[in-house]
Amino acid sequence: MVVAVGADHGGYALKVLVVEQLRREGHQVIDVGAFNEERSDYPDFARLVGRALQEGHAERGILICGSGVGACIAANKMRGIRASVCHDTYSARQGVEHDAMNVLVLGGRIIGYELAFELTRAFLGAQFNQVERYIARLKKVEALETERCL
Repeated sequence: MVVAVGADHGGYALKVLVVEQLRREGHQVIDVGAFNEERSDYPDFARLVGRALQEGHAERGILICGSGVGACIAANKMRGIRASVCHDTYSARQGVEHDAMNVLVLGGRIIGYELAFELTRAFLGAQFNQVERYIARLKKVEALETERCL
């Protein structure tokens, strides 16, 4: 699978390990940075990962910041991006199966690398269930992107 991966300075160390693991497992990785631990801003990497998905260069995305929260908020501002912070394997798998989640967000200062590997495996191994109720819910979420909300 082609996976776009990005992290700010708070997620950099974990990103390096996740990218190595993904490549060992045979995934093609688009590493959008950061490429060092110098201060950087999570919205920049959320944009790069989101664009990779929107433009069809990647099938899924992984974002890592200190807590995961900021990157998740930023990513979900982009049309077609369904991102969630997951720190348990059930949510990482079920988020794809029921909610068509396409970006996994991790807290680099919250979880260790072994759990991060388990989460990425659960996320990348899952497929959206083409069940009528899940499709109907996804359409409602997509409709929210086109509404004019004030």
